[in-house]
Amino acid sequence: MYIKHLSLAHFRNYETAEVELKPGVNLLVGPNGQGKTNLVEAIRYLSTLSSHRVAGYVPMIRQEQPQAVVRALASFDDRDMLIELELNRTTPNKARVNKSPAARVRDILGYVNSVTFAPEDLDIVKRDPSNRRAFIDELVVQVWPRFAGVYSDYERVLKQRNTLLKTARQTGAKGSALSTLDAWDQSLISYGSEIIAARLDLVERLRPHLFEAYQSIAIANNEPKILVRSSLLGSAIVQSDEDAENLEFITITDRQEIEELYRSKLTLVRPKELERGITLVGPHRDDLVLMLGTLPAKGYASHGESWSYALALRLASIALLRAETRSGDPILILDDVFAELDAGRRERLAAMVANNEQVLITAAVAEDVPQQLIATVFRVASGQVTNG
Repeated sequence: MYIKHLSLAHFRNYETAEVELKPGVNLLVGPNGQGKTNLVEAIRYLSTLSSHRVAGYVPMIRQEQPQAVVRALASFDDRDMLIELELNRTTPNKARVNKSPAARVRDILGYVNSVTFAPEDLDIVKRDPSNRRAFIDELVVQVWPRFAGVYSDYERVLKQRNTLLKTARQTGAKGSALSTLDAWDQSLISYGSEIIAARLDLVERLRPHLFEAYQSIAIANNEPKILVRSSLLGSAIVQSDEDAENLEFITITDRQEIEELYRSKLTLVRPKELERGITLVGPHRDDLVLMLGTLPAKGYASHGESWSYALALRLASIALLRAETRSGDPILILDDVFAELDAGRRERLAAMVANNEQVLITAAVAEDVPQQLIATVFRVASGQVTNG
């Protein structure tokens, strides 16, 4: 898969932009703050409905404009597909596929797949569980696009349940007054169990790709492995992400067993939830543990090993999407990463990505990018893109 043409209107610092991209390596060069990352962010948002820079979409709309438009002509197996996304500041967003309106914006997921590697990816290895949950959940949705709806439903139920818990805490509701909460529990269990099972399934599928990618990048011969800590197990109660280290590892993959564990733990923690007015059990409380050998990478891996691990996660994601989806190679976005890597890792990364169907690289100076990557070069300055 590759993007033939990218069109932007009122997106970030671009009033308009028309960019003819090529298969192979495309290099976007220019000083920081000129709009290089904005271009690749637009493609990433088309493929994942998420940004690697901000939590929502409103910051992507140009200042003082009511909407932004991202339009991409994608090609796969000699078949072209026009994907359009309209981001609106005050009204619902809209999407179109080949000029036909999509019933829901999330229906465009699956037409364009991409994997982004950026300096922020170090946070997956070194920082909070929320970064690791975001990584695995984004990949779940790209492999199985219908899960965009499952996550949306889970968030809706979680929000409503938290509202009920807060109300019960304030009013001191007991007994039959909590029957509404019981009804929401079943929805929470249903959607939450589906997400937990999908994460575990994906971790298992990702494992061999992660091992191969890490061995290709790193110098030390350590074995990477992903484990899942679950709030469903044991007696530990997670009140914040800092408590996730107290959770037990889960290996159960049977959906029914997961639901039974979920129901039991919700019953156990109900008094604490009523006391605090918040949901304490579910996939929003779980964590991925990235192991390197026998130790967790977080807190033990060196800076170089952390870079290698973060990069291996993204390269493994490419291999997984290539194997599990129908759209071939996902578009690989390398956003300002070569400047962060030492010479050895630069060369190894360049060798690994050179044959991907389309690679988009941003760099402040072309010299940061290994010469073996023969690229189509674009210059970016003040929201203007030119060949050359």
